[in-house]
Amino acid sequence: MSMEPDAQGIPEPEGAANLIETEYEIGQDNIESSLGPFGFDVHNPVFLVSGLSIVGFVILTLALQDQAGAVFNGLRGWLTASLDWFFLGAANIFVLFCFFLILSPFGKVRIGGRDATPDYSYAGWFAMLFAAGMGIGLMFFGVSEPISHFNSSLGGTTFEGGVRTDWAPLGAAANDPKAAAELGMAATIFHWGLHPWAIYAVVALALALFSYNKGLPLTMRSVFYPIFGEKIWGWPGHVIDILAVFATLFGLATSLGFGAEQANAGLELLFGIPNNDVSKVVLILAITGVALISVYRGLDGGVKILSEINMGLAAALLLFVIVVGPTLAIVTGFLDNLIAYVTLLPALSNPIGRADTNFSQGWTSFYWAWWISWSPFVGMFIARVSRGRSVREFVVCVLLIPSLVCVFWMTAFGGAAITQIVQDGVTSVADAPLELKLFKMLAEMPFAGLTSLLGIVLVIVFFVTSSDSGSLVIDTITAGGKVDAPMPQRVFWCTFEGLVAIALLLGGGLGALQAMAVSTGFPFAVVLLLACYATYKGLADEPR
Repeated sequence: MSMEPDAQGIPEPEGAANLIETEYEIGQDNIESSLGPFGFDVHNPVFLVSGLSIVGFVILTLALQDQAGAVFNGLRGWLTASLDWFFLGAANIFVLFCFFLILSPFGKVRIGGRDATPDYSYAGWFAMLFAAGMGIGLMFFGVSEPISHFNSSLGGTTFEGGVRTDWAPLGAAANDPKAAAELGMAATIFHWGLHPWAIYAVVALALALFSYNKGLPLTMRSVFYPIFGEKIWGWPGHVIDILAVFATLFGLATSLGFGAEQANAGLELLFGIPNNDVSKVVLILAITGVALISVYRGLDGGVKILSEINMGLAAALLLFVIVVGPTLAIVTGFLDNLIAYVTLLPALSNPIGRADTNFSQGWTSFYWAWWISWSPFVGMFIARVSRGRSVREFVVCVLLIPSLVCVFWMTAFGGAAITQIVQDGVTSVADAPLELKLFKMLAEMPFAGLTSLLGIVLVIVFFVTSSDSGSLVIDTITAGGKVDAPMPQRVFWCTFEGLVAIALLLGGGLGALQAMAVSTGFPFAVVLLLACYATYKGLADEPR
């Protein structure tokens, strides 16, 4: 098999590695031509099916906005209610598989061959891991989710016709602010800790292993070589890659929708810019334009620089909240929340016989589907920047370090907001809609205008890095694994990420965005469960 790095951008393994012998040449099914001055190099069935489907979806959703909204909301409710056990059970398997990899001899395998060295420093690597993996979500949910769970827990359980109607996690904590705060923080950390990062780690490791060690194209189909063999170059592989494109695009559109909602809410609060569909559309278009500039600058000149800027700004905002907010409560709360999370983890991750159906279906089931739909995007991006790490180092760093940072972030922002409610009697944070809670919390601190502006800038820059990274990933999949395909293709995908987010926001709001994330997350969860077995098979014959 041809493995020249200049042919498709993937370096050969350094040192011992077991390449898979195949007659397939990367890009052999591609159509390579140009439209005027614009060249393209696309995988025949994958690009055409996914590209035409997305274009058709955008046109239909914009043309039938009222009908689309009803369909999307009904779809989300049915999927999360009917398949909650599946999403929760699958996510548990991914966590257990990651711990198995850390503890097993497979941990000694090095990504990129036995003598490979890392392409990026720890600081650059962590910045890109984190910006790609969580980004907008931490800004949107950092205050709003802990407050939501705290309020619902404090309110206790309510029943109607023998069925629980409250949104509290587990058994709630009626009229007990301390217990409600602990339960609210543990439930939040559950959604942002080990489980999402395990999903990302599984996808990223599988892609990195079969590309950098086995010499296969950097696409999802390559992971399934141990299961399907040469059939992955035919329709079984096409279906897997098309599913990966849909999952990535709709998972990303959900995040872009959350980002637009929050940025618009903040801009209305600070500058009086109306919070309506027109503003959100203009915002998405403007940010997509900035993302296109980042796309043009490439991975090192665009995403890497923006990720590092973002990490600096996020660290500054975090430090401000810790110093100016309830410092002692945040510092002591970190350990307390971690203990509460570990203690309640078995109950929160239980997939069967749950009484707290609103919480387990409306929150957890949606989250796991959303993380799974994001996983091809985040996984491929992490794989791109992780060559040279050992499997043990990779899984520990991807699973544990970002999880701990998420715990600390949620403790600082959520803990500060809960303290404002419980100790200071502030009601504005609790009463505000989800997208405004961060700004209402900052409004109770000094320099509120400046920190709120910093929050909006962070949301926007996270938005840009997500859009840029996503277009890089989708383009790689639809170019048959080529990582250096012509620039116009990435511009096409970057543009359509924005258009899909606009179409879904206009055709049903955040409910529509969430519905599409869940509906693409389900089939892709099945793909990921098979990927765990394929990764095990792939690691078993690698030199350690």
